[in-house]
Amino acid sequence: MTEATPHQPTTPKQDARRRWQERYERSRVREADFTTLSGMKVDPAYGPVDEDAYPGFENIGWPGEFPFTRGLYPTGYRGRTWTIRQFAGFGNAKQTNERYKMILGRGGGGLSVAFDMPTLMGRDSDDPKSLGEVGHCGVAVDTTADMDELFDQIPLGDVTTSMTISGPAVPVFCMYLAAAERQGVDLGVLNGTLQTDIFKEYIAQKEWLFAPEPHLRLIGDLMEYCAENIPDYKPLSVSGYHIREAGSTAAQELAYTLADGFAYVELGLSRGLDVDVFAPGLSFFFDSHVDFFEEIAKFRAARRIWARWLRDVYGAKSEKAQWLRFHTQTAGVSLTAQQPYNNVVRTGIEALAAVLGGTNSLHTNALDETLALPSEQAAEIALRTQQVIMEETGVVNVADPLGGSWYVEALTDEIEAEAEAIFDKILAMGGSTLTSKDTEALAETMRRSTGDPRNGEWPVTKGILRGIEDGWFMSEIAEAAFQYQTALEKGDKKIVGVNCHTDSITHDLEILRVSHEVEVEQVRELGARRQSRDTAAVETALARMIEVARTEENMVPAMLDACRAEATLGEICDALREEWGEYREPARF
Repeated sequence: MTEATPHQPTTPKQDARRRWQERYERSRVREADFTTLSGMKVDPAYGPVDEDAYPGFENIGWPGEFPFTRGLYPTGYRGRTWTIRQFAGFGNAKQTNERYKMILGRGGGGLSVAFDMPTLMGRDSDDPKSLGEVGHCGVAVDTTADMDELFDQIPLGDVTTSMTISGPAVPVFCMYLAAAERQGVDLGVLNGTLQTDIFKEYIAQKEWLFAPEPHLRLIGDLMEYCAENIPDYKPLSVSGYHIREAGSTAAQELAYTLADGFAYVELGLSRGLDVDVFAPGLSFFFDSHVDFFEEIAKFRAARRIWARWLRDVYGAKSEKAQWLRFHTQTAGVSLTAQQPYNNVVRTGIEALAAVLGGTNSLHTNALDETLALPSEQAAEIALRTQQVIMEETGVVNVADPLGGSWYVEALTDEIEAEAEAIFDKILAMGGSTLTSKDTEALAETMRRSTGDPRNGEWPVTKGILRGIEDGWFMSEIAEAAFQYQTALEKGDKKIVGVNCHTDSITHDLEILRVSHEVEVEQVRELGARRQSRDTAAVETALARMIEVARTEENMVPAMLDACRAEATLGEICDALREEWGEYREPARF
């Protein structure tokens, strides 16, 4: 097509095209060469000259137009490219700080923090259960002092930071806030993302601290606190990545993730929050697997489903509240120990799929991550993969360049239909007789629901909690994983270097190994901090936190005070475990 111009007559269906054109012309566009490698000029978006000739085109639409199938912004990546965000963390805070400075110095646009297993489980480095795990799958963070060192000479007011942690997300976030205060940063200007998504822990990753109820209490408190005090910060990144890595299909990843998101919307509504205020603070985190077109279709369907449910079911009126913003990470489960340099190709394909699907930020896995934490050289290759896509391929020149492809649009519709069928099962598990097509009745149910989302008529939340209790999600993912593994063993599905093309001259990689001395030093440093802090202040702050936990008061301020006093992560979580109890998953056979 050629670009529409304001003087061309339009039919009612073509109003969307006209609006897109006008919005594009009002938008900020980067100074860049938007031509092909051979110098041919390309338009910012393409579509039919006559929309009336394409029934149902309103479900595809134009970039920046509801239902946002083709992206959130009329400019696509011409306005702003995706954020290059590399997931990194290993050893202690000092070592990881050096890696962060390397990433930022070589063109990374944001940081993404990987925490070690003790931190993910809310335990200190000197806890007996932490033995042998400190610093191995991410960075060890025990106190606010570790957070100070983690971001030393990295201005938190200027850098967006994503933190991948769910069970102890709120106390870790409070340590982050305390570290920002010590840098002299106004907390109100902080921008970034905290994962916080506890539903996916019960569904797939299994890193929880308590039963769902107290976790939802903390998440609701965090949503309220950020909406009131840190408006640009996204306190909840709803994660499908771990669901996919556990073995789900693309449609299951999409449906379970969006259903979790709907439940968090219901949590916000149950707190009396305005959906148009808090919904823009929800973001998403998806996997980008190696089936190129399926992944592109998944991302496009995700935006469309979210926009429709937020508008028609949950009553969001503003576009920003209807937007599904998402981060993508290439598929760790697709990486192989055999012929590991093939992983560079896989990651490049997966990253390109994420970009063509309209991701807002992206992490590319390193070729050696199936064996160990990334080496510095492997991390640089992963970073350069994104930069080659951004700077050399021309994919940033046109918004949703695959929009209108018969194959891509058919896949988008099919994945959307599969997801809606799964929503119907979740609603039924919660006792609802409604389906995803009953939008008016669902919306009326939302208007009627009040109070605790576990006890009211919040239909998606009730279905998810029942699915967790009954093991439904886990069994569905296990079945999908079994079917895929069976196809691999039969040779119906292929993995190069694993079950086909297995001859190779590849040598063993030199991989990053975390010394046991890291654990010894971290434990020694933690002991020294305990000796030097004001113990009475710590005890007072922890006692106050538990006092607040027994009320309906927001827990974030009291927890922040405990972090300012250098209470350890383990002390905070242990106090809450004693108050709320630990969750143990029911045995299933």
